[in-house]
Amino acid sequence: MPIRTGTVVRLPGDGVTLTAERFDPEPAAERGSVLLLHGGGQTRHSWKRTGHRLAAHGWTALALDARGHGDSDWAGDGDYSIEAHARDLTAVVTALGRRPILVGASMGGLAALTAEGTAPGLVRGLVLVDITPRAEPCGVDRIITFMRDGLAGFDSLETAAAAISAYNPHRQHPPRPGGLRKNLREREGRWYWHWDPRMLSHPDNGPDRAADREQRARSAARRVTVPTLLIQGLRSDVVSDDGVRDLLELIPHARHVGVDDAGHMVGGDDNDVLTAGLLAFLDETADG
Repeated sequence: MPIRTGTVVRLPGDGVTLTAERFDPEPAAERGSVLLLHGGGQTRHSWKRTGHRLAAHGWTALALDARGHGDSDWAGDGDYSIEAHARDLTAVVTALGRRPILVGASMGGLAALTAEGTAPGLVRGLVLVDITPRAEPCGVDRIITFMRDGLAGFDSLETAAAAISAYNPHRQHPPRPGGLRKNLREREGRWYWHWDPRMLSHPDNGPDRAADREQRARSAARRVTVPTLLIQGLRSDVVSDDGVRDLLELIPHARHVGVDDAGHMVGGDDNDVLTAGLLAFLDETADG
């Protein structure tokens, strides 16, 4: 199937309007909907390859820009808590009028877990990409440091690409500077990440609230009854083996897949393996 650009659509969140890119299968082959949710500081474009492949296998895929990211609205009140992202997902699912499967990486995964845990049965299935209620502090701190270091912007796309390579030194295919234009915006000769900096200063996202965030996520996980898959980057510094065991105790029916050469950014490190595991799960969920 030839690659084509997805359709950009606008969807209602909780007091904000969200932008998504929709990848449509052939109508006769349509099997259901999948919402693709990126991590903090990313945009919907991180899911583009996956969106195309899901559509080729019969799934309507919607890659969503979270509030304060990409082309979605910034929150007027600065609320970038996981609960705010979860309320957005509930509003989107309601607007769609059908139960999708949620696929969330990092922040998007926690939002998906919280949304389903708050309203069990909201969706058909849940896929968590390298995130569990128990996140390793060192890995989380490294993400926050990387995001804070970029607040001052970059003098060129090449400098931004070098910063990403330094954060992900094991990645076999370093980012192309030109490909970063979708995630950065130029202002007065400098390039800035396309997300609201207030996300980092929201009280609920601080290190002093980590234990409380974990307990809320654990409570949500205990209420999940839909088919669930955890895809772990085996080189991740955010999700440990202990975190995996903890999630599988909280959601006993959940399945676990490890991606050998991937860190926390599984989709960017090995998109082929991630998508293959995702498609196998979707097939089982659709047929179950």
